[in-house]
Amino acid sequence: MGAEARVKELGLEVPDYGPSTYWGATYGKMKPFHIKEKVLYLSGQVPMWKGEVFNPGRLGATVSFEEGREAARITGLNCLAGVRQALGSLDQVKALIRSLNFVVCEPDYYDVHEVSSGMTDLFAEVWGDEIGIGCRATIGVQSLAGNNCFETWTEFEIK
Repeated sequence: MGAEARVKELGLEVPDYGPSTYWGATYGKMKPFHIKEKVLYLSGQVPMWKGEVFNPGRLGATVSFEEGREAARITGLNCLAGVRQALGSLDQVKALIRSLNFVVCEPDYYDVHEVSSGMTDLFAEVWGDEIGIGCRATIGVQSLAGNNCFETWTEFEIK
């Protein structure tokens, strides 16, 4: 089963970025993606949902672990939207290469890697383990634009 069929089967709501609706451009001059040979690079994705920051704040203070994981999952849905914007179909992905994830948290919050699993578990659900699991790093940070609690930077191998 392809990724597009899997999204339908799971009943996932993936935003439609269209040709020019990537919200990140509101932060300054940037493009939503870049393709070089067989690699798709997505610009940063955050848990913006229907025009609002989803679960804003800081893990270990104003955002619970469960809220952080859900914010990471919403970010993953936005990544799917970015892939569709760039490639036209999720079925054009050959593999997730890697994700670099940022979690806004208190200095003594150490479960940042578990928060990222909210996003990478979604990728495994959509593409399966062979395609949807890639290399990953997660860093705890003090702040992100717009009071987002999570951000990712992803790279995909394309067919």
